[in-house]
Amino acid sequence: MRRRTTAQALAQRSRIVLECADGHSIMEVSRRLRLTPDTVRTWRRRFLERGLDGLSDEPRPGVPRKITDADVERVIVKTLEEKPKNATHWSTRSMAAATGM
Repeated sequence: MRRRTTAQALAQRSRIVLECADGHSIMEVSRRLRLTPDTVRTWRRRFLERGLDGLSDEPRPGVPRKITDADVERVIVKTLEEKPKNATHWSTRSMAAATGM
């Protein structure tokens, strides 16, 4: 199974919290949302401890990212708002050359 996108994961975690807030048991929420009881417990506990911030993913271990959020945003904006010279779309190499990455 593939990992959910951030928006999908946040929506699912929010559903867990809302179901629990409505008074449903962990087992009932896990059945209704087709999740393991441990998953429901984890996100319920994190919400109770940290509020909405607890529903976000924590940084994962490993090598730090090589590009910043600003670099990512710059590439996305360029992709959506500009076309490369003499081409219909950006290739990985043309975008890298245009953005200096």
